[in-house]
Amino acid sequence: MLGLSALVPRDPFHLITVALCVVGLFLATVFVAALKPKGRSPNEANTLQAYLKFVYACFVKPHTGDGTGNQQDALESFYKAQADVYDATRIRLLRGREDMLGLVAAQLKHRTEAGLIPQRPVWVDIGGGTGHNVEQMGTYLSVPDFFRTVYVVDLSPSLCEMARKRFSRLGWTNVKVICQDARTFRLHEHENDAHYRKELILQGQNVRDLDENADAGGAELVTMSYALSMIPEFYPVIDSLSSLLSPNGVIGVCDFYVQNQVDYASRNYTGGVIDRHCVWISRVFWRTWFEIDRVNLEPARRDYLEYRFGTVLGINARNSFFGVKLPYYIWIGCSKDHGASTAKLAEIDAAATESPYLSALDLQTGPTQTDVEIRSKAYESAIVNLQSSLPLPATWYQNHHWRIHYDESLEKHKRFNNSYIYAFTWEDDRADARLLKVCPDDVVLAITSAGDNILSFALDSPRRIHAVDLNPTQNHLLELKVAAFTALGYSDVWKLFGEGKHVDFRSLLINKLSPHMSSLAFQYWLQSGPSVFSKQGLYYSGGSGNALTLVGWLFQVLGLTKEVKKLCAAQTLNEQREIWRRSIRSVLHSKILTWSVIGNEKWLWKALGVPPAQRNMIEADYKRQDDVVGSASEKNRSGHAVYEYVLNTFEPVVNTTLLSTQNHYYLLTLLGRYTPTSHPTYLAPKSHLKLSKPNAFSGLRIHTDEISEIIARMRPSTLTIVVVMDSMDWFPPEGKQAVRQIRAMNRALKVKGRVMLRSAGLTPWYIAKFEESGFACKRVAVRVPGSCIDRVNMYASTWICTKESSIEQEDVNVHLRKTSMGELKI
Repeated sequence: MLGLSALVPRDPFHLITVALCVVGLFLATVFVAALKPKGRSPNEANTLQAYLKFVYACFVKPHTGDGTGNQQDALESFYKAQADVYDATRIRLLRGREDMLGLVAAQLKHRTEAGLIPQRPVWVDIGGGTGHNVEQMGTYLSVPDFFRTVYVVDLSPSLCEMARKRFSRLGWTNVKVICQDARTFRLHEHENDAHYRKELILQGQNVRDLDENADAGGAELVTMSYALSMIPEFYPVIDSLSSLLSPNGVIGVCDFYVQNQVDYASRNYTGGVIDRHCVWISRVFWRTWFEIDRVNLEPARRDYLEYRFGTVLGINARNSFFGVKLPYYIWIGCSKDHGASTAKLAEIDAAATESPYLSALDLQTGPTQTDVEIRSKAYESAIVNLQSSLPLPATWYQNHHWRIHYDESLEKHKRFNNSYIYAFTWEDDRADARLLKVCPDDVVLAITSAGDNILSFALDSPRRIHAVDLNPTQNHLLELKVAAFTALGYSDVWKLFGEGKHVDFRSLLINKLSPHMSSLAFQYWLQSGPSVFSKQGLYYSGGSGNALTLVGWLFQVLGLTKEVKKLCAAQTLNEQREIWRRSIRSVLHSKILTWSVIGNEKWLWKALGVPPAQRNMIEADYKRQDDVVGSASEKNRSGHAVYEYVLNTFEPVVNTTLLSTQNHYYLLTLLGRYTPTSHPTYLAPKSHLKLSKPNAFSGLRIHTDEISEIIARMRPSTLTIVVVMDSMDWFPPEGKQAVRQIRAMNRALKVKGRVMLRSAGLTPWYIAKFEESGFACKRVAVRVPGSCIDRVNMYASTWICTKESSIEQEDVNVHLRKTSMGELKI
């Protein structure tokens, strides 16, 4: 910040500001202590001297340049006295710079490998100051070898001189330091290729240098680190970036900010709003404090940046020291027009709706009215943005088109409280493979859950996989897994999803996974991931993690932890049965435990994801047994029903499957992790070889919505397999949702297409609804006392419902028309 002496009180508000700043001066020593790097070193005296110089320049020194009205004079008056200590005193204050560099470096590496940008790109660092960012980039990329040329542009002569000394010392001859106003910097004045393109563009034109057309492209990377907030005329600078940037280039910005949620609540192109809102006192204090020294934190700068470019990734964070939280953001963007043509959008959208129009050429042939109506909500939202001259929603700018755009502000998504229920999938993938026999021509739609089953389907390489979940964070978990297979080696994948812990998770997320994730998923995992993977453990997180935590705590209290480890390590069924019977069985089958915990309706839902309707099915089957009818009160019967269900679940599993080598589902619940000999199919080394291939997930589309909403927008008769897990159990019998979804599935499935479902009921009520809607239903597995239906053995029955005939589509078409524009927003 510039000096306090620059402030001349002119009204009561400014007098209040002065008072605040005097208090700030009183706390200057504490401030310095907070910013000072921790630890002692031989150069501590020099470090202390640097911070004293910093305090003098920021809080005491008068400024000689303010009277001229010249920005360069003002900057030089502020920076000249501290240029030599600038880097040493900004380590703690200017947070986020390294993260921004890691993110743009990851984007550049991905885009060079994909052939989207040249092997030796050009980088322009606007407001680059002493060149700190360029040297720090060496942590992620070899600056002399990776970049053809780097331009450090800054208006302060003193800082530019420090930058020249830095790169002379490093011997980086490809780095050029330009002391110039960012508004007037033109790449074509320094790069031959850019100059040639500029001359071609300007042939026959009279106006030669409008801001929006100032350059002719050529920079594959443009960065601004704590510079945008110090540029008074920021509009022309941001405008000029659009012509400075190459078509597939990347922009990285890191800066202070404050903002009220009212400003961005109606926008769908910001890439997520986690932690973006700043409370009133934070907005008032920080804006006033920084305005003293011509640092402007008003939202217009970031808002205009997001308006002029497409958002790839966004981060909202706080720099904390001594309880003070200073907001800053990191924004990664690209050209607003990148992939934004109507034909390109339709091509991408075709895979989400199984439309036959897979190219712009096909679109020109004139589709029928019915086909025109089959568009996803994401496509309709994108068209609205284009018609309003707004950027597309951020998911359209991701490097992969796995994740389909959704409106995260809808209440139906918020009701999950930004948390997943399932950290692992409770469905036997081996049984699924045996029953479905997925082939390359199949188009599969399945509930995401924790994504394990989606990855198992991907191993069979069907033509398309549509993963559907209403809970956004379940899809965030799947995105994380897909990104991990795309970018990481087997050892890192195993640590993340085999052991459920990785001490370097944050580094992996920024430096390797970020180019392969949507902004919403990236924001979520940047906020939640470090605590989940570095401390808590993946499988102890989410709703299912509550159950594992409780079970582990119970074993610890009862002194059974060693017995549990022995059970999981048993090498024979006889050994496993013996350990189970002598110690663990009596605890898990305790009626007191079952009635008080497992029989608790709220606990069943929050920890295990068992809704009341499914619990009612368990109780109804129990009530039908002749030997219990009329033998107990309704309250006691409920507890007995759950107790019997649990008994019939666990006992056969222990007696017939070996946890250490055959049943990773229960091994995970007891250990909180998998082992190299007992794990899901997708975690096998040979599975990693297949799933890490470049096109392993090219057919994957991740939808965040109800199944009925997604299927209603599918082209009729395109799906071949629909896997709904036990979700049909969630519908109440008295409602119409189940029938509506069944009819929608009939419409979307081909004849002989199949729906596979599991149920807690032996013959669930909705099977009759399937049969009334053109399906032939067959119970392909049923659980009987003493035997396992599969390795999970959690469900009472498994069904395959095969489409035999189509039904009337009028109700589906009406639903489609009613919802086609109902949830859109700009």
